[in-house]
Amino acid sequence: MITIVADPTVEIPTRTLIFGMVGEDGTVSASDLYAVAEACGQTPDQVRSCLRRLVAERLFVRDGSPGRDATYELTPDGMAALGASMERTRLAYGQDAAGRGWDRQWRLVAFAVPEHKRVARDAFRDQLRTLGGAAIQGGLYVSPHQWHKDAKARAERLGIVGAVTMSTTDDLDVGGETDPREITRKLWPIETLAGRYRDFIDRFSFVPASLAAIRKERRRLPDTAFLPGALAMTVAYVGCFNDDPLLPPELLPRPWPGREARDLLLRSRRLALTAREAGGRPALFRLFDDAVNAIP
Repeated sequence: MITIVADPTVEIPTRTLIFGMVGEDGTVSASDLYAVAEACGQTPDQVRSCLRRLVAERLFVRDGSPGRDATYELTPDGMAALGASMERTRLAYGQDAAGRGWDRQWRLVAFAVPEHKRVARDAFRDQLRTLGGAAIQGGLYVSPHQWHKDAKARAERLGIVGAVTMSTTDDLDVGGETDPREITRKLWPIETLAGRYRDFIDRFSFVPASLAAIRKERRRLPDTAFLPGALAMTVAYVGCFNDDPLLPPELLPRPWPGREARDLLLRSRRLALTAREAGGRPALFRLFDDAVNAIP
């Protein structure tokens, strides 16, 4: 008999589970959350503690008394964080499907923030990295994506927009290197990221065949197996994905293992849904389903 189980080597953050339970209206029911958490091996104390932290971080607000009858709703900051994650998902799968995504323009962001605004300067630098930018040298970052609008919005929130300069060029020379692919290899840790994606693929490559066998034998997958497996696989994938600048395919080695990893995740999700004993789509990672299903 073939079973699908959560990988015990993957540490499952409760935060990922909670964000994965958010519905289209930006809310999550505590009663639903606790039920899924229990199926995934999370204790009520873990869930309560994480919910308190998310409220304290102003990512969620609670409606009702603490407990299973409460409802948690994303704040504007929480909605922005989840929206950015979904937008990255759409970008990644969209580029995979198109096989391209670059207009051959480099976007530069330069900043010279005074020392007395060091906290804002450091925060802006971190946010440029989060957006997928790479440092050419101190205070000068580059991306092949159209990121100027996002970079400016972050600079405005930090009160440093007057110290930021932006530019676009198709003629970039980094230390004497002008070939776009070589510039990419020089500025971003492409080989390290590729290795992490390959590790993910090696770890979970058995899943589609196992799920196909369950379907062929007309067995059904109970949520006590489906939910922990889905969560463990997604957490392992997100560990790579969150560090991926999502560079256009034209700039990456081929075949790119990030694309294979995404295909593996999506095929596994869809096969698991067809074998799910409860039928239909669960609340867990429903927004992920919506994001990838909307891609032409």
